[in-house]
Amino acid sequence: MQLIYAIVQDKDVARLSERLVKTGIRATKLASTGGFLRSGNTTFMIGVDDERVDEVLDLIKQSCRSREQLVTPLSPLGNQVESYVSYPVSVQVGGATVFVVKVDRFEQF
Repeated sequence: MQLIYAIVQDKDVARLSERLVKTGIRATKLASTGGFLRSGNTTFMIGVDDERVDEVLDLIKQSCRSREQLVTPLSPLGNQVESYVSYPVSVQVGGATVFVVKVDRFEQF
């Protein structure tokens, strides 16, 4: 058995949830926040048998896409705030960050 952690941008959550339900794959969703952009994410915890890992990874790839987004950097801390001018910069967001971890033991009560 494997445990898949998929950190997904909120814009892709509904699409991935729908695909997981259609294929009978159970998942637990946790609200999370990204550290760099401080934007909303959802972390999926998906426990699957070894032979279904590639299927789940394909569903994640099909559901989550990266996109360009303009963001304004946060102002620096300290005395230099008055001279700080922030310009929007384009960054790539979205897609999914995925970790696959082997499960040594699983119990359900």
